[in-house]
Amino acid sequence: MVYAYLLFGCFFLLMFGGVPIAAALGLSGTLAIALAQLGIMAVPTNVYAGIAKYPLLAIPMFVLAGAIFDKAGVAERLLRFTEAIVGRGRGALAVITILVAMIIGGISGSGPACTAAVGGVMLSAMLRAGYAPGFAAAVTAAAGSTDILIPPSVAFIVYSVLVPSATVPALFVGGIIPGLLACAMLIIPALFLSLHHNFGAGQSNEPRPKFWASFKDASWALAAPVLILGGLRTGWFTPTEAAVMAVVFGLFVGFVVYRSLTLRALFGLLVESAETSAVILVVVGLASVFAWACSTLGIVDPISRGLVTLGGGSSLGVIFILMVFLVIVGMFLDGISIFLIFCPLFVPVAQSFDWDLVWFGVLMTYNVALGQFTPPMAVNLMVSCRLSGAKMEDTVRWDIWMLLFMFLGLVLMIFFPGIVLWLPQATGFM
Repeated sequence: MVYAYLLFGCFFLLMFGGVPIAAALGLSGTLAIALAQLGIMAVPTNVYAGIAKYPLLAIPMFVLAGAIFDKAGVAERLLRFTEAIVGRGRGALAVITILVAMIIGGISGSGPACTAAVGGVMLSAMLRAGYAPGFAAAVTAAAGSTDILIPPSVAFIVYSVLVPSATVPALFVGGIIPGLLACAMLIIPALFLSLHHNFGAGQSNEPRPKFWASFKDASWALAAPVLILGGLRTGWFTPTEAAVMAVVFGLFVGFVVYRSLTLRALFGLLVESAETSAVILVVVGLASVFAWACSTLGIVDPISRGLVTLGGGSSLGVIFILMVFLVIVGMFLDGISIFLIFCPLFVPVAQSFDWDLVWFGVLMTYNVALGQFTPPMAVNLMVSCRLSGAKMEDTVRWDIWMLLFMFLGLVLMIFFPGIVLWLPQATGFM
């Protein structure tokens, strides 16, 4: 257990000291391996083994697809379409923000990227309509968090690599209803707070866009999720091939249909997507060193047994302990790091209780979504605050309501696993 304290102590010391997550994981894992004399060559071997996995090829493609659709002007067209459905008036823009983020979630796979895409359009509109900057930032950050639940999702791809029995198609389809549930749970407090504080009242007399014209304009963006999930269901392509198809479809929409992309812009998107993908894969590679150190040093089993004992041996007690723990951890760590560090610890617990690993993966991802807009390390909230000019402390009074209602959605999924499992079973993915 000395090496366990050393491993985790070094990691948290480095992380709270301001060292990047990837470096903290790699350095603490390397130190533990060296001191335990496990063979220092295990470090490069595990870095390579961590990223040399076929499903991870989908990550840079989905990141690029999201960037292409963002640059193509999809958010503005979806805004007009959802305005045609919801209308204008008190709370309308808050609801539209959540709906637009939900649709973009079917194209992108990253919460911060979705927050930036939606916030670039919706935050200025909300501020002009009289919404409080802190409220606008909180709603946009919370809306962006649903992106990792609605397929395609980078988080689901990483989880499937760590837990091969939970396939990417099953996770993608299993995330659809929880993603819709999360959106519904966010709309309730967003609409109530808007009505209570009279946000957006000045829009009531403005005419709404024409439905069919806005639908026609947004139809290409709406077709992207259908293409991805439809292709997976029919067996036309694998999840990795689906990511490539999403890029090809996005290029066609941007260059041919909307004509909003240029070769110069495409080069910038390729560079941006490469940088984002590299950051993700560096975290995956270095976290693999940390995970290997955990398993080789025999840390996993004692922690798993301790969690079961702490929950009194009750399945319900243990799952609530895990979920609350993940909510707290999500305040400080990004989603990919959470999966890479804690899946080796928590999956054995899930297997000991015979929990479905697709259901458990969706629950973990839902917790990651909560963490994306939970201060102090709320990545989505950082993006929306930067775009809106609001201070993070100004968002807390609004953010807490979003967190509370979205957590209620998590409780529903714990008590009713069918919310996650019904659709994958009905469509034949499980």
